[in-house]
Amino acid sequence: MTTRVHVLGSGTPTPTPERFGTAFAIEVDDELIMVDCGPATTWKLVRAGFRPTDVSTLFFTHHHFDHNVDYPCFLLTRWDQGAGLVEPLEVIGPHPTTRLTDRLVGPDGAFADDIEARVQAPPSQHVYQNRGGTLPRLKPVVQTQDITAGFTRETERWTVRSAPAEHVQPYLESVAYRFDTAAGSVVFTGDTQPCDTITELARGADLLFCMCWDLDERMVESGEDTGQCGVDGAARTAEAAGVGTLVLVHTGPHISTDEVRQAALERAGAIFGGRTVFADELSSYDLT
Repeated sequence: MTTRVHVLGSGTPTPTPERFGTAFAIEVDDELIMVDCGPATTWKLVRAGFRPTDVSTLFFTHHHFDHNVDYPCFLLTRWDQGAGLVEPLEVIGPHPTTRLTDRLVGPDGAFADDIEARVQAPPSQHVYQNRGGTLPRLKPVVQTQDITAGFTRETERWTVRSAPAEHVQPYLESVAYRFDTAAGSVVFTGDTQPCDTITELARGADLLFCMCWDLDERMVESGEDTGQCGVDGAARTAEAAGVGTLVLVHTGPHISTDEVRQAALERAGAIFGGRTVFADELSSYDLT
């Protein structure tokens, strides 16, 4: 069994030429799972060599826009390209996952008129049939589940566990996920400050994808140190959890510059004895 993680978004709410928003795809043999769906995820998924119809399950860590703003694009593209031949998408995440989905593609959702036109208009019906679909065309069906921290799921190929992430509660709930496969284990912190629940979830993991907004002293000076990890916090978490490789994601514009990145890697190396890397968008990491 092979497991590969593809980074579809390694940035923040601030768009830069190199990175924007957060999203990941996990390839477990012939199954594809996504975690978060930030800006341009659908396009970057295709650039990584996949189709939206390849994705079976989407997990959300939380519902800030840099983690979910491409969700309507992904939903509609998967439905449109699927031509009724793919299984319904399963979407799992903290509240308001179900409400958000209904407000997008439900009977009175933001895209209800678009969906109605694609279902009823003869030109759209012809395109649908040319893709292999059989009339009548059905409207999108999405299987959603609002979860709380502690959610688990076991399948034949993978097991997922979740734990609380400390970010912007009580305004939004945030969770981190750990996926275990026959090839190894990977943890996605989502957005969080260093906390015991993340350390325990990540204990002994092969890969830890941890947010890293900036250098810690800059975060303290700007008042941005609450609810977020910096270099030191990410490295201390990785060291305490005994992970194999720390992959820094959700990196802000300052720390993403070459000079600061190199200094940050040296600093992380003084704290964490394993391997530390900065993730670039469309990079990938294997569990072997």
